[in-house]
Amino acid sequence: MPMIGEVWRVERGTEVVGEITVTEADFPWLNGRFVPGPGYPELRPHFARELELIDTIDDDVTAWEDAYSRASEGVRLVAPAGRPVAEFLLHIEDDAAWFRWNDEPFPAEPFQAQPAGGSA
Repeated sequence: MPMIGEVWRVERGTEVVGEITVTEADFPWLNGRFVPGPGYPELRPHFARELELIDTIDDDVTAWEDAYSRASEGVRLVAPAGRPVAEFLLHIEDDAAWFRWNDEPFPAEPFQAQPAGGSA
């Protein structure tokens, strides 16, 4: 699959949050190895909290949305070609990351969150 081995950048302002090297593509999710950059330590607790809440998202979607908002505030996902994508959902746990993206904003309807580890 052509996406395997591609490197996606996670940025916030001018700082690099990290890079994701795609190791698996399970449409619509891409999974990969995450290498943190200098901008990651500030966001690490927010990504950790978001994952803690993902298993109980049906009980309190607002808490998960708040945690994810804190993790993704000002963050952009940059495709291998160097262009930021319009919309994405990103999870980071230790040296693993999984995400889905789109060139257009996601619809306003609720989406199904991906469980920790990226498996369907």
